[in-house]
Amino acid sequence: MSLKIVELHHHAVRVPPTRSAAAETRRFYADVLGLGADDGPATPPGQPGHQINAGPAAQIHLIGVPGMTADAGSGIDPTAPHVALAVASIAEARAELDRLGVRYRTMPGMSGPQSQQLFLADPAGNLIELHQLGTCRCTARSRNALAGHARVSGTVLFADMRGFTTIAEQLSPDDVVPLLNEYFSMLSAITTEYGGTVFHIAGDGLMAGFGVPRAEPDASIRAVAAARRMISAFSCIASDWKTRLGLDTGIGIGINAGEFIIGNVGAPERPSYTLIGDTVNVAARLVQRARAGEALFSRSVWQSLESGAAGIVELPPMVLRGRLRPVEIYCMPSGTRLDLRPAAA
Repeated sequence: MSLKIVELHHHAVRVPPTRSAAAETRRFYADVLGLGADDGPATPPGQPGHQINAGPAAQIHLIGVPGMTADAGSGIDPTAPHVALAVASIAEARAELDRLGVRYRTMPGMSGPQSQQLFLADPAGNLIELHQLGTCRCTARSRNALAGHARVSGTVLFADMRGFTTIAEQLSPDDVVPLLNEYFSMLSAITTEYGGTVFHIAGDGLMAGFGVPRAEPDASIRAVAAARRMISAFSCIASDWKTRLGLDTGIGIGINAGEFIIGNVGAPERPSYTLIGDTVNVAARLVQRARAGEALFSRSVWQSLESGAAGIVELPPMVLRGRLRPVEIYCMPSGTRLDLRPAAA
């Protein structure tokens, strides 16, 4: 089975690693070729460079860096000139490359907000980038979806590690960072597998969105399925940490669905493409109330599950910080708590 390539997105070329050289090259594309530049974040972020819009369906990326250290396993420098192709599923693409035994290098967030890139070389040494459709700014369609601010409907998931503060106190930074990398790699991979987007990682917490920026009717179903996988996967990780390091930890998850604002928030030089609003706040409160090994979610999520509601228990409504009225809450898996639903009248 071959990869499922959807679109040709950009061609990346090198320019001298100074802002003046990058600006001069940008002017050439504008004055001579009549091509305008994308005003989004530079690629890579913080480095000299520009994205040039080559019509509505592709870009030329000017990369003003001297080069990154080639990955020891793949020998690949992702800032070298390359062609970028969009795939329908980056998780499926990665699995297929693994099956075929093709070497590649993984890089997060170089092509656009919340994107993940796989870099590989053809037999002639030409570099190819693969990234998830809809997560970059290469096409006018995706730029419109990612630009500015918009009120959208979707599902928000928060995941948080229990006992991380104690772990950070017990271990050295050299020990803590690999554990966090293992943890976030697992969460990110599962999020991508279920069609979600990672919007924020901080400390030991992750925020992901499903059905954004494009609405999808099964967003809540996929978010709950991802949460189930995260809980199962982290139980194996936590067991290993317990055996090797004597650490006691777990994962809690909060999920909510509804309307929220999506857009770039922050300083102009470091914008963060993120989700804000009451729906997001409720999900954040739910993860705070979740015990280790469980996911709490709202009625709006539960109503979308249909026949997929097995192993879920309804809890008494909770009063969450910042809200006047109690929120109807559901818990998965049901074995983590007693069935506390009010008795039928």
